[in-house]
Amino acid sequence: MSLTAVQISELTAQFFLAAAGTLSFAILFACPRRCLPYCALVGAVGWLWYELLTLLGADAATASLLAVIPLTILTRVFAITQKTPVTVFLLTGIFPLVPGAGIYYTAYYFIQNENTLALAKGISTFKIAVALAIGISLVLCVPLPKRK
Repeated sequence: MSLTAVQISELTAQFFLAAAGTLSFAILFACPRRCLPYCALVGAVGWLWYELLTLLGADAATASLLAVIPLTILTRVFAITQKTPVTVFLLTGIFPLVPGAGIYYTAYYFIQNENTLALAKGISTFKIAVALAIGISLVLCVPLPKRK
């Protein structure tokens, strides 16, 4: 599959917008100043993978699972190089992938007494949340090599 110029420009714009959103979230969470660019990069990379996978035809849960794996690997690398806990990069980095709109619409449909739509949106949102948790767990459970 080859990407068109329009798709490449959209992916580039989304990369920088995801970085800006993640950076804002990192500032809100009072992450150390020296870690802010790395937090932004983690979020942008995760979102870029997600968007590429959806362009290739993956559903939201599969794209979330496959996007959170390189994101979590990157968080481990930055945690080691910056001598900072993984959670600094992970909590801010998954921000673009969290299914906030799905949670909102689940509650909205439930309040509007559209139970069928609420259930469908809730199941879809739950699948994405579980995919994120599984992807993070898969990477974080791999032991690091011992230093000499």
